[in-house]
Amino acid sequence: MLTLHFRPWDVHDVALLLSAALYVCHIAGAISIQSDLHSLIRSVQEDVFFSVNVTCSGIPTIQWTFISNSVRRSIGAWQPGGFTNITEDYSSRVQAHHNGSMGLSGLRLQDGGYYVVTVTDGTGNSKDAGFVLKVNEVLYEDLQYLSVSALALGCLAGLLMLGMWLTNKAYRRIAAWRRRKQMPENDATELQPL
Repeated sequence: MLTLHFRPWDVHDVALLLSAALYVCHIAGAISIQSDLHSLIRSVQEDVFFSVNVTCSGIPTIQWTFISNSVRRSIGAWQPGGFTNITEDYSSRVQAHHNGSMGLSGLRLQDGGYYVVTVTDGTGNSKDAGFVLKVNEVLYEDLQYLSVSALALGCLAGLLMLGMWLTNKAYRRIAAWRRRKQMPENDATELQPL
């Protein structure tokens, strides 16, 4: 008969097992950035909300950066419940949220590009997530330009028509004056009785 002997776990074995489990949990999920949308399309003058949910062991530092073909610019950094440091270029347009999300208001065409959120924990580990923002021109701005142009052309056409009318009037008066001047003056015209 085979007998199995189980030895009770001592404190050292349990501590080693818990340390290994905590280390694996720390490595596997120390920083998590979750987001549903990574590609956004908005129009000029609209607002955009980069929605993320950051989880981290400890207090994370959240930093947003803008990248386009010609420029790389820091937008700002903050800690939930702590400091908020938004750069001067974005200070009036950015809303920082504790979960890592960022709102950007009053979009401009040059705001189109890549937005990267970097989350750094207290030990220096970091993780990035990226977003693409396309900013379209607003159609009504084109219509406004078109209507102003049509109004300006209409006014110009009206002025030209007025000029032509005045020129025609002046021509007729000058022609009538010349005809009168060419007529012989006959003061001796007598009236004949009927």
